[in-house]
Amino acid sequence: MRKSDEQNPGLSRRDLLKSAAAAGMAFTSGVQGTPQTAAAAPTGDNRITKENAKPGTRDWMLTNTYIDPDTWWRSPRIEGYCSEMSVSAGDTLKIMVSTNPVSEFSLEIFRTGYYGGTGGRSMKKFESVQGKTQADPPIGENRLRECKWEPSVEFEIPDDWLSGVYLGKLTAKKVEGVYQSRLTAKKDGLQSYVIFNVRDNRPCDLLFQCSDLTWQAYNSWPDDRWSLYHADKFILNNAGRKKWLTGKRGWVSFDRPYANFCQEHLVDRPSSVGSGEFLLWEFPLSYWMEQQGYDVSYISNVDTHTDGPGLQRAKGFISVGHDEYWTRGMYDNVSAARDAGVNLAFLSGNSVFGEVPLLPSAEGQTHRIMRLDSYFGRDGALLMGGRMGRDAISGAGAPWTCTNPDHWVYEGTGMKEDDTLEGLVGWEWHAHPARDLPGHEILAQSIPMRKGKPKGPHVATIYDGPKDNVVFHAGTIWWAQGISTPPGHVPPKAFIGKDQKLPYPRAQRIMKNVFDRFIK
Repeated sequence: MRKSDEQNPGLSRRDLLKSAAAAGMAFTSGVQGTPQTAAAAPTGDNRITKENAKPGTRDWMLTNTYIDPDTWWRSPRIEGYCSEMSVSAGDTLKIMVSTNPVSEFSLEIFRTGYYGGTGGRSMKKFESVQGKTQADPPIGENRLRECKWEPSVEFEIPDDWLSGVYLGKLTAKKVEGVYQSRLTAKKDGLQSYVIFNVRDNRPCDLLFQCSDLTWQAYNSWPDDRWSLYHADKFILNNAGRKKWLTGKRGWVSFDRPYANFCQEHLVDRPSSVGSGEFLLWEFPLSYWMEQQGYDVSYISNVDTHTDGPGLQRAKGFISVGHDEYWTRGMYDNVSAARDAGVNLAFLSGNSVFGEVPLLPSAEGQTHRIMRLDSYFGRDGALLMGGRMGRDAISGAGAPWTCTNPDHWVYEGTGMKEDDTLEGLVGWEWHAHPARDLPGHEILAQSIPMRKGKPKGPHVATIYDGPKDNVVFHAGTIWWAQGISTPPGHVPPKAFIGKDQKLPYPRAQRIMKNVFDRFIK
């Protein structure tokens, strides 16, 4: 059975085909067919399989959070940030924490992964730390809000901590003599996260890059005016709309907590406050990769920027989720890795779009401030195989529609032309394929809809690197939503109410085919 155009009764299929043709592609529609059984986990004796055999826990999850309604975003009862986004064994990490009102707090650090389905393992705990209320930073030049908080906890990264994404769970203790107020509305034990990567330099099969530059670009702390996407009354345009802050008009700092991420009314998850966008868009892939036993190591965007040769230790480099902001150094380093034979997977959307410099903090620490300088444009497509197009954004999930079922990417999925993986295209995606790349092929394409009207087309592609490597390009922020559903995961609202059962075995098989091709 093939799906008709019931999603858009106001437009005929002929109208949609015309829209697609104008974008230089053909439109197809369809439904997800009979689910296939996901492939068995790889067997192997690597560091990831050994790590995930250790006891896990769901204690890493926040159970008692509070977002201040006056700011919409922050968790003022307890919040913090780290001195570095990425650290190695032997490095000293400083964690800055503010409690308001003043209280003791605990800090428990977890490595995220599969761990028998629990999603995390407890690594270290600081039981009773004296907190203090640390000052909100003043508004600096170029609207910069840069905290200069004193460290609350300092420790050296142990040698046996495996590379991964680590969450620090902050929990405020009872405040004696303080009655319930706005800030203590949920009583005692309010919680939030800090987040950091542990990296290593070992050869590995797959290199998972966290999109932390984009997390910071969208970070609204301390209120709704201080990301690259917010503006105060002095930066409204003539029509009264908020302007996208560019160049010297808006800078953001890593020296501040991550606020609650609430994007386009698609997701509002206070239980992820302090973790950037990792738990929302990236953790489903990481969780599944560790479940499958892939030999994966983790880095941040800053690592991609500073250590180009380090990318070439892997067989495959992975961009995940919402990976919008890149430095020119990142672009050059990933391009060089591709040219050296490293496979690339862009499991992301709106990626390699805004070009940013990384600047030092007021204290002279490198790579702590960013601003938007320009756009990658055509360059993005030349690296990924496609790029963000005009009007390629929607609050509704659109189908990933198969157009090339005989390609090895679809092997074992049972997918036929026009079959779909529902909802995986959103909320931003890529539309413009770079057809002049060697071996370039379109794998999936569709016309996403919003309120009955077609939006910019979605295109997923693949092309050949120069040394028998490939570049796979899913072209959507939501790709990982179809791969797994970790504990506590909240999918975008576009999935809710559509009678869809996540994850999708067919998406998992596509992912396995791609990663196995990288490794072999």
